[in-house]
Amino acid sequence: MAKRTIQIAVPVTGDDEWHALREPLATGWITQGPKVTAFETRFADIHHVDHALAVTSCTTGLHLILAALGIGPGDEVIVPAFTWVSTANVVLYCGATPVFVDVDKETHNISVAAVKEAVTERTKAVMAVHLFGLCADIDGLRAVLPSEVKIIEDAACAAGAHYKGRMAGGLGDAAAFSFHPRKSITTGEGGMVTTNDPALADVMNKMRNHGAEISEEQRHHGPRPYILPDFNLLGFNYRMTDMQGAVGLVQIEKLKNLITERQKWARYYRAGLADLPWLSLPVDAGEDHHALQAFVTRIDESQAPYSRNDIMDKLMAQGIATRPGTHAVHMLGYYAERFQFAPNDFPNAKYADQQSMAIPLHNKMSQDDFDYIIDALHAL
Repeated sequence: MAKRTIQIAVPVTGDDEWHALREPLATGWITQGPKVTAFETRFADIHHVDHALAVTSCTTGLHLILAALGIGPGDEVIVPAFTWVSTANVVLYCGATPVFVDVDKETHNISVAAVKEAVTERTKAVMAVHLFGLCADIDGLRAVLPSEVKIIEDAACAAGAHYKGRMAGGLGDAAAFSFHPRKSITTGEGGMVTTNDPALADVMNKMRNHGAEISEEQRHHGPRPYILPDFNLLGFNYRMTDMQGAVGLVQIEKLKNLITERQKWARYYRAGLADLPWLSLPVDAGEDHHALQAFVTRIDESQAPYSRNDIMDKLMAQGIATRPGTHAVHMLGYYAERFQFAPNDFPNAKYADQQSMAIPLHNKMSQDDFDYIIDALHAL
């Protein structure tokens, strides 16, 4: 095999996105404005939710949700131990306490049984992370939670994902999505919060704009644009730019086809790698619609020819980029020290941290790229 370079992820952008930037640049409306509004409307329509609000990232979106819900000191938020660190960080931003629970070993998503055991009278919310684009068991979570406990979807990886016929973003009380370049669609950085709760949407809309009673767009198009709005809430500057909104408008129309193509190549991987006993493949979502933000395998080091890290090194030497799926947050230095966690406190999260391996899956790969990766794994 002739050596090639295959990145772990490459965004699908081109002339359409380039030309979409012309209007905000030409009009001078560069900050949050009409393009962001149009992007929000289309995102809400596709995800079957009543309200969608663009923000600067999924992280700020999650923080915004918690702040708008009034979660703060003395409150607890249940968080899966295997997730990106921001899922837990935003709880600390609010002065609340993250309560970690283990994940399911096969799906890598939050364990419903572990959540049931972790609920206390101080529990205000659960972070239901749709890891790698596979929706968490929302119905299972709701069945074991008191009705007043909020379900917040960390849908960073799950734009376009389905759960039992319902779209991600409207499964819980609120959700946050990411448009980082490793996601299926991108605005560079950026995110979106969604909800079907009009009161919550109203508070989040104000809080993302410093707490202003009306947006900049509303003020400038009103009869007295020189009058500053009132500020009755403590807010943040979490507004998306109109340049990002313009790109998002182009990207969102590609989402369905991008996911369909990823599903095709995921099936190709499954067929080509099924005979490797040491390589566990991602759970097949069946009728549930997996968004496949990443194709995350697991290495069984008791059968594998090399350790997970050695395999990643050997693949990199052949030009194939890989990554651990994500990390066990309780094993990261800050959290281990602050909360005195031991690695084995959450064994499934530890296992996933040390044995997971994402291999390239993106929409700029060719069949030759997939064959090259499949052959390289077999050659080990």
